[in-house]
Amino acid sequence: MNIAIDVSRGFPKRLIDESLISPADMLSAVKDAKAANLTLINFICEKQLVDDQKLAQAAAKEFGMAVYDLRQHAINRDLKDLVDRKLLRKHVVVPLFTRGKKLFVATADPFDVQCLRDIQFQSKMFVEAVICVYSGILESREALLNNQADNIAESLSINSADYEPTQKVIEYSVEQLFDGEDVSNETPVVRFVNKMIKDAVDAKASDLHFEPYEKEYRVRFRVDGVLREIFKPPNSWSSRVIARIKVMSQMDITERRIPQDGRIRAVISESKTVDLRVNTLPMQFGEKVVMRILDSSSTKMGIDTLGYDEDQKQYYLAALARPQGMILVTGPTGSGKTVSLYTGINILNTSERNISTAEDPIEINLPGINQTQINTRVGLDFPTAMRAFLRQDPDVLMVGEIRDLDTAEIAVKAAQTGHLVLSTLHTNSAAETLNRLLNMGLSTFNLATSVSLVIAQRLARKLCTHCKRPFDDLPQEILDDEGFDTIGIAWIDFEIFRAVGCKKCTKGYSGRTGIYEVLVITPKISTIILHGGSSVDILAGAIGEGFRPMRISALRKVANGLISMKEANRITTD
Repeated sequence: MNIAIDVSRGFPKRLIDESLISPADMLSAVKDAKAANLTLINFICEKQLVDDQKLAQAAAKEFGMAVYDLRQHAINRDLKDLVDRKLLRKHVVVPLFTRGKKLFVATADPFDVQCLRDIQFQSKMFVEAVICVYSGILESREALLNNQADNIAESLSINSADYEPTQKVIEYSVEQLFDGEDVSNETPVVRFVNKMIKDAVDAKASDLHFEPYEKEYRVRFRVDGVLREIFKPPNSWSSRVIARIKVMSQMDITERRIPQDGRIRAVISESKTVDLRVNTLPMQFGEKVVMRILDSSSTKMGIDTLGYDEDQKQYYLAALARPQGMILVTGPTGSGKTVSLYTGINILNTSERNISTAEDPIEINLPGINQTQINTRVGLDFPTAMRAFLRQDPDVLMVGEIRDLDTAEIAVKAAQTGHLVLSTLHTNSAAETLNRLLNMGLSTFNLATSVSLVIAQRLARKLCTHCKRPFDDLPQEILDDEGFDTIGIAWIDFEIFRAVGCKKCTKGYSGRTGIYEVLVITPKISTIILHGGSSVDILAGAIGEGFRPMRISALRKVANGLISMKEANRITTD
């Protein structure tokens, strides 16, 4: 059976388009490489079908990487212990240097998966390919194997510091790519990825999605909590985009079978730098990438910008001012819990306090805070970190999430012994949070005597101030049916608006604000907890003391013209 060979896309097409090889010769090369059990690039190099300098440049463009000049590299003979002579002979590669647990190797083909896996298995290190000219690899390999003297004066440490595979991305000024000058000779894929990052930050997006499908490739931004399709690049870019992103986020570019996590730091301008948390996931037609934008400026806005009503804000500040106790922030994923916690931590962040946090992952760097990254693979989980914190002379502790009884008991112990503890849970309401902890196995006594405040929250899209329009006439009966008669604002003071849409917003909405319910654990609420009261009992007791449920908080923002009725229903209707 004859199997058609397609040379009309991908790397073969690039070589043909750049007139480095004819279509007929490329077709033959693909067939012969398969018969010889070689990768296409290695076969072309071995048979000298294309000038190896031009081939390396073409590969770099195709895969969004750089070409490393081996002429400026000092051979490190100690690396021969990591990769034996037999493997060096089998594959045309040269070990360059190590960074932590990662070994960088020179290769003409960065996607020679078998080669990289062989080296990774033997060296017991993560391996990252670095594109180099084939003839230079041969010369360096012979010098390494024959133990010849190296005439390069520079030491390995200097050279390895000069070569930073992810440097352009980790400390890269994205604006350079769009100033009208191709100052760095970046490839279209590199420019595209950087432009998407810059556009997402400019649009105040929280997430970027790169999604491969059978017949298309698309990019979406999540803006104000809603996904929007932004662009559909050529479907053939899929593998190159993922390769570029993996290089940027220091992932294994050869691993496509399992999810990977990475991180990028992008310098958007002289005054703005953002971190991106990157995750890849194998899908039916390729790998999907999601980038979470972690903008540290969001934690510096101050509590007044988060949307708390004045009394809610004072409850939070009072709890933060206490020397001990536990503050819990609850809500679904993407409800702004991290910003609420970080805002509180920043308020407490003074030179007189020792503040330690356990996070999975660390989303935003906070100067002056001792932040610990959870790593369950080596046994560093939340309980382990919390136990260590208690031996570190702490004043304030933050644990990213209470997931189990062990973590909950340590947090309670800390809160009862003179420490202020902040943490999160995933529950729908403040009252349910207390029952969740009881269901984990906490005793009613420990819960009633440790928790001081519970904040439940959601994020609602704000109406655009440029185009929102007031409703001409809303019958009071309709308003009463929605619950406006219970919000504590006179009907005559209502300013209810609807979304319209203009050039300065997204379908009538611009930005988001928090909707909160803040439950203070008063003596009355503590008594209900001690007597085993349900979440319904806790809610009833709290309302009797002036507690404002989230629905009421949302309707108050509708009455004040900040959000639409539609948005209030979206976030408060189960």
